[in-house]
Amino acid sequence: MKTIVRFLLVFYFLSLFFSPNVYAERIITSEDVQINLDIVWICIATVLVFFMKAGFIMVEIGFTRGKSAVNAIMKNMMDFAVSAIVFWAVGFGIMFGTSNGLFGTDGFFLHDYADSRDPWLFAFWMYQLVFVSSTAAIVSGAMAERTRFPASLMFTVFMSAFIYPMFGSWVWGSFYHGEGWLEKLGFTDFAGSTVIHAIGGWAGLAGTIVLGPRMGKFKKDGTINPILGHNLPLAALGTLILWFGWYGFNAGNTLEGGSKIAQIMINTTLSGSAAAISGMVTAWFKFGKPDVGMTLNGALSGLVAITAGCAHVEPLWAVIIGIAAGIIVVFSVIQFDKLKIDDPVGAVSVHGVCGVWGTVALGIFKTGEMFSIKNIGIQILGSGIAFLWSFFVSYGIFSLIKKAIGLRVSEEEEYQGLDYSEHTATAYPDFQITNIK
Repeated sequence: MKTIVRFLLVFYFLSLFFSPNVYAERIITSEDVQINLDIVWICIATVLVFFMKAGFIMVEIGFTRGKSAVNAIMKNMMDFAVSAIVFWAVGFGIMFGTSNGLFGTDGFFLHDYADSRDPWLFAFWMYQLVFVSSTAAIVSGAMAERTRFPASLMFTVFMSAFIYPMFGSWVWGSFYHGEGWLEKLGFTDFAGSTVIHAIGGWAGLAGTIVLGPRMGKFKKDGTINPILGHNLPLAALGTLILWFGWYGFNAGNTLEGGSKIAQIMINTTLSGSAAAISGMVTAWFKFGKPDVGMTLNGALSGLVAITAGCAHVEPLWAVIIGIAAGIIVVFSVIQFDKLKIDDPVGAVSVHGVCGVWGTVALGIFKTGEMFSIKNIGIQILGSGIAFLWSFFVSYGIFSLIKKAIGLRVSEEEEYQGLDYSEHTATAYPDFQITNIK
């Protein structure tokens, strides 16, 4: 009897070992490999874009005065933290939930999707989060040195929950569920010249208009009094960190590990480089010297401009797009100063104006459809709608915040610097006198 039992046990385990199902479960298909590669690439791109936060902080600190450096750190740090919670709770559902073409109606708190335990979805959510926090950072730079810290955080809530996700749903809704109405018209923005940069830039324009300029920026007779940044080496390091992260920003939006990545990186490099050169040369002719601030913003303008078309244009046209962006950003910064719009870091010019240029340029230079009047018209239409949406909604929200809790610090607090008045701290305790103008 014992022999029979032993035989049956051995037979049972051998049958399990040689079962076809066991081997079927262990077979890894090429599709499995591609799915895992896609997830890994999205996660790598996410980390690259997340690191851009450090770049935004450094650029804002470098282009502004030292007495508001801690405030720049706090705004950008908390922009990300607030965006993470709000986008998880509300923004992702509006942007990528089941939609009728206007906005999503499920996926809030990831509740409707989390049960699937889909690793691609979780990677995609993280990638979209670092995008929305970048949009908030653009607004921060445009409103630097005079915005109350609580007001900045309050606006980030609206940006993460509503302003960015709503427009994003119109253009990128098909990335997960549904299809936005601008998508259906044929509007294209591969990685966010409009969806991210222009939306952030126009919100920043609205904010700086509601705020008004910094004290001393414009004299009583209307002439411009330049307020120089206190640390251009830090601004340069921030620019290079942003450039580094841009490879994840643009190439990551393939949402897959594929052959497009290298082409996108080449176009990103060429446009940023061409814009840095044209920005420097334009400033050189305009001011008689190769201005470092304009050169740095020139590089950023080229990176912004190519973001829409990085996967859809040939390298030659990436260079042309970059050259034009570098020229545009110099004259845009000058023009906003003439309009008495005080943008300390040039965020509106870099992200708003050059975001529009890059989006329209895609309609002009798209491979296989160059100079298509229809495409150009649709790109202009989408860019115009982005301006109307972001600027006027943001203007209304900033006006409400101004009435509700106050948007701007007092003159005395601005004179002291926001590091002390908002945070009772200083970035340079051993070197900096905090009450200088």
